[in-house]
Amino acid sequence: MKNACQKLYTKEGKTLPTVPWERYPRPQMARSEWLCLNGTWEFAFGETRTQIRVPFCPESLLSGVKEAPAVGREMTYRRTFSVPEAWKGKRVLLHFGAVMRKASVFVNGTKVCEHDNGWLPFSADITDALHGGENELVVRVTNDLDPRYPWGKQKVKRGGMWYTPCSGIWQTVWLEPVPARAIHTLRIRNGLDWVEIAADGVSDGEIELDGQRYPLIDGQAKITLADPHLWTPEDPHLYRFTVSSGFDRVESYFALRTLSTEIVDGVPRLLLNGKPYFFNGLLDQGYWSDGLYTPATPDGFEADIRAMKSLGFNTLRKHIKVEPEQFYYDCDRLGMVVFQDMVNNGVYRYVRDTVLPTIHLQSRKDKRLNRDAETRRIFLESMDATVRHLNNHPCICLWTIFNEGWGQFRADAAYDRLKALDPTRLIDSTSGWFHQKKSDVDSLHIYFDALHLGKEKLPQLLSEFGGYVWKIDEHSFNTEKTYGYRKYATREEFIDALRALYGSLIPLAKQGLCGAIYTQVSDVEDETNGLFTFDRTVLKVQPDELKDLAQAIRRAVEPRA
Repeated sequence: MKNACQKLYTKEGKTLPTVPWERYPRPQMARSEWLCLNGTWEFAFGETRTQIRVPFCPESLLSGVKEAPAVGREMTYRRTFSVPEAWKGKRVLLHFGAVMRKASVFVNGTKVCEHDNGWLPFSADITDALHGGENELVVRVTNDLDPRYPWGKQKVKRGGMWYTPCSGIWQTVWLEPVPARAIHTLRIRNGLDWVEIAADGVSDGEIELDGQRYPLIDGQAKITLADPHLWTPEDPHLYRFTVSSGFDRVESYFALRTLSTEIVDGVPRLLLNGKPYFFNGLLDQGYWSDGLYTPATPDGFEADIRAMKSLGFNTLRKHIKVEPEQFYYDCDRLGMVVFQDMVNNGVYRYVRDTVLPTIHLQSRKDKRLNRDAETRRIFLESMDATVRHLNNHPCICLWTIFNEGWGQFRADAAYDRLKALDPTRLIDSTSGWFHQKKSDVDSLHIYFDALHLGKEKLPQLLSEFGGYVWKIDEHSFNTEKTYGYRKYATREEFIDALRALYGSLIPLAKQGLCGAIYTQVSDVEDETNGLFTFDRTVLKVQPDELKDLAQAIRRAVEPRA
């Protein structure tokens, strides 16, 4: 009898370099000097002393940890490093892409920072804690799955639509030298023919763009571009520029694109660059068979994006997860729209949040849901931080605040808060159900009924549907359990059903459907409703089997496309 849960490696995960993910982690604010601290670290929990391969979480195959610590147990990471001699006289920053969840960081015994959000980056100036020669870095982490904090789809008892937890360091750790007066962050806003760039931390300097130089006034510059080249998934043009101030210099990029809603021929539509556009997408959970939250190499993101584009898709809904910036950079440069979810917190209740809405029994009031004041505060602060972190990426065209009521409360107030923070993008306030009064789209999840449009007088978005299963046992994580919405025994039956499903979108697109997000990019653990297998070895669909339908759906919305 087969083992219920198989160990599945991706092709890239079978052979890893000594230092994994040795690629500059922040493409939108890149400096020339840096030092990657990924690779082998000492790792301890309880009485266990072993080694771990960073940046892979201990629950993953690629971490090298034979038995991961239980959720809620403190883990200790340790390694040593030396600062390059060429950095002498500069400030040294220590960066973490993400650590799940509660982390305390020590350099040579001195606590340099703490962080409690497992999805977002954090940094510390460690210059004053450094010694000459070898330095000790220690990170103490506990992933307690405290429901007050964003927890996503992690469950101690994984199964179905809930997945194995991902604890500890799961993104790149790195050092970077900066001058005493350095650029802290870049903030970018744009229209169809202009861009505003703000360099926080400095007041003067200049921007170099296409051979032209523009001065920073109070740290800001507004540039008007002649003959603007707009960004679309079909033509993802990026403008690359540098910002210099004193002894600091960073490289970055922006794109010109706008998003809006408008009544077109009597139908509410979503517009990209002022023209109706159909967002044909997939739910993207961002899980990998061997690295869990982290693909074996940064190229894993590009491979997924290119494969989905080859099938005719132009959008990924990044579901309940914030990725390393490499993912968003690849979407920017390759031309893939991202609908970015906020990561949920609060307590999930199966009957209230799933059963009743599925059978169309749902309350429309959310003022008294998720009532804990601390939980509400943490969610809103995390939402704000997520937007500030990802705001410069042109690929992100829509923010999703709440998904299927998970942790939902006062969605209208959350919409107002997010729209004030970012008025340039679309907002899906309540993806699936529990719709309130304020949202840029009417967002529907339909898995069991015939596809239809909603009743709200808003652009219609089918933000989840499909979930069809064709399971390939030798490439499936769980050989005994299968999770999905409709199951097919053969590939031929699966493809026929998939084509029929997409054919049914064509008349809906003519009537007002503006986007559709199929579940999903890949199988994930028990779920075998992906277009890729979990190990990314088999793509279940070929381009000629879906691309014609994708083009027909777009023509229904964009007759001149």
